[in-house]
Amino acid sequence: MRILLTNDDGIHAPGLHLLEKLAASLSDDVWVCAPAEEQSGAGHSLTLHMPVRLREHGHQRFAVTGTPTDAVNLALRKLFADRKPDLVISGINAGENLADDITYSGTISAAMEGALAGIPAIALSQTMRDGERDYAAAAGWGERVLRVLAGTAMARRTLVNVNFPDVAADAVKGVRVVRQGFHDYDRGSLIESLDPRGRPYFWFGLQDAEHTLDHGTDLEAVEDGYISVTPLHVDLTHYSAMDALAARFAP
Repeated sequence: MRILLTNDDGIHAPGLHLLEKLAASLSDDVWVCAPAEEQSGAGHSLTLHMPVRLREHGHQRFAVTGTPTDAVNLALRKLFADRKPDLVISGINAGENLADDITYSGTISAAMEGALAGIPAIALSQTMRDGERDYAAAAGWGERVLRVLAGTAMARRTLVNVNFPDVAADAVKGVRVVRQGFHDYDRGSLIESLDPRGRPYFWFGLQDAEHTLDHGTDLEAVEDGYISVTPLHVDLTHYSAMDALAARFAP
């Protein structure tokens, strides 16, 4: 099995190094193509107005001067001319990617780019609510989760979002397959100040979002000490609204 690894924390991120170790237990044909710098919050953005460079960082390891989407896109077009990967894995992100935050996530979007290319894709994130980068749950459970998912047939243009709770590996209660939750809308603080030339600037701050732990969601699972596994698909169509909307435009 040929596996492509990527992330949004950058080529030197500890989570990516851990993912490389986990992936090596699944295959001896593992490739890395990740952003050269951290791209957290980049979403599914694609660089269009400047050149993107590909730099080699060892055997089958490459960095891209762009977004997570750029990294996967360039890897598929440039590095795999002979045979595409059988699996794309993105992560392990330093911080959770739960609920509607997945729309901002470069980690999720990198996996989504693989899914759009028809390749099974998995996104992995480690919850870190205490500010310390502790990958204990991901290190202890990552291989067994990946083995199950890698051996599971996925529908075309789908991906799986996995979040590890912020607990020791032996404190993880198990795995729950759950739906995506939603936060109560709160995007953190907005810091306003002046630069050295007296011009105003704004800086978005992050803080823990308030949310309602609806039953059966990724938010609830991680809060309860479980690994959340959520299948996602790229089709954003709200099918149940189509007939009612079409009736509004009927002659």
